[in-house]
Amino acid sequence: MNKTILNKEIQNFINANLNTDLHSLLLKKSPFSEVSMQEIVQQIKGKQVAQKKFPFLLKEGIIFPPQLNLEQSSSEKTALYKSGIIKGKKFIDLTSGFGIDAYYLSKNFDEITLVEQNSELLEIVDHNWTVLGKKATFFNQKLEEFLNQNQEIFDVIYLDPARRDNNKNKVFLLEDLSPNILEIQEKLLSISNEVIIKLSPLIDLKYLVSVVTNIFRIEIIAVKNDVKEVVIFLSNKKSEKIICKCVNLESGESDFEYQFNEEENAVSEFSEPEKFIYIPNNTILKAGAFNLISEKFRLKKLHPNTHFYTSNEKTDNFPGRVFEMEVIDAKQIKKKEQFNIISKNYPLKPEEIKKKYGLKDGGKHYLIFTQSKKGKIILKSV
Repeated sequence: MNKTILNKEIQNFINANLNTDLHSLLLKKSPFSEVSMQEIVQQIKGKQVAQKKFPFLLKEGIIFPPQLNLEQSSSEKTALYKSGIIKGKKFIDLTSGFGIDAYYLSKNFDEITLVEQNSELLEIVDHNWTVLGKKATFFNQKLEEFLNQNQEIFDVIYLDPARRDNNKNKVFLLEDLSPNILEIQEKLLSISNEVIIKLSPLIDLKYLVSVVTNIFRIEIIAVKNDVKEVVIFLSNKKSEKIICKCVNLESGESDFEYQFNEEENAVSEFSEPEKFIYIPNNTILKAGAFNLISEKFRLKKLHPNTHFYTSNEKTDNFPGRVFEMEVIDAKQIKKKEQFNIISKNYPLKPEEIKKKYGLKDGGKHYLIFTQSKKGKIILKSV
C-alpha cells in the first residue's frame, strides 16, 4: 500500500479526473514521481464505484483496492440491511475482502475479528478502518490456517466464499467455492452459535438445503428488483423449520416470508385475466414460491408456465407490481403508440413486438404479451 497516494496534490489530481476516460489516462505518464498512473487510476476507479456502491467511503484518507476486490464487495445497501439481523459480543469475518460487510455487520458487536489472506488488501482495510474510527483484530491468514489454530468461540461467524476458480471463471457449487463450505461447515458450527454465509444469487435453494446442515434461515436480497445475494443462516442447534425471506430493498414492496417446505404443498387456481394483474418481483421468482404466492394472496394464476396472477379485487402488500388491465385484440394496437412492453411465455421478445407493431418504447402505459390456459393474450394497462 502506497500511502503517498493520499498527498493533497495527488488527491486533487484524482478528484479532478473522476470523469476522465480511464483508458486514455493510463496511456499518459504520471505527473507525480512517487506514484504510478496505474495507482492513480485505481483510486479514481475506486471513487467511481464508491459513489454508487458504498458512498460511506467517500471520505478523505480512504484508499481503494484493485477493481476485482471492488467488484466482489457487497454494496452498502445490502450490508446495512444484514446488519439489522444480527447482534452479540464476538463477531468474526473469515473472508474479509474489502471489509464492507464486516464494517456494517459488526456494528452490534463488542469484539471484531477480520481474517484475510491477501496481505495488501488487509493492510488497506486496516488503514481505512483507522480512518473511520473503527477497531478490529486483523489476521493475515488463509481461513483454513486460522481455523486450525483458533481456540476462541464466536457469537457469529460470517463468510463470503470466493466464487471464481484459479482461472478466474465463475463457479457456483459449494464444493467449488473457496473455501469449500461442505468441508468446513462442522468446524464452523463447533466454534460459533451462528454462521452466516453469503452466496451467489444463482445458487439453487433446494440444492443448498440438501447439502448444508443446520440451515434455519434463507434470505434472498434484491435492490430495486435486482437479486444481489442469497444468504444462509446456520445454527449449532438443529432446527425443524427453515424460514425463507424475500427482500426487495428500495422498492417500497413488502417482504415475503414463509417456511421453505410450504411451496411443496401449495396449489394454484387458474383463471383467465380478471381486473388486476400481479407480477412477482425477482426474489419471489428466485425462491420458486409460485404456488404459495397464489395461495397466500388468494390470487389465480394465468398459466402453469406464466408466473402472472390475477384477481377482481386488488390485493394489498403484494411483493411485486400490480396493474389494472384489460384484454385487447392485436388490431386495437396503433402504430407509433408508446408502451412499456412485457413479454413472458410468449413467442416474441419485447424488441420483436415493438418492431412488429411499430411501437415506441416507454411512457406510462403497459402492454403485456403472455398466455393463459386458453392461449396467447394481450393485456393493456387501464
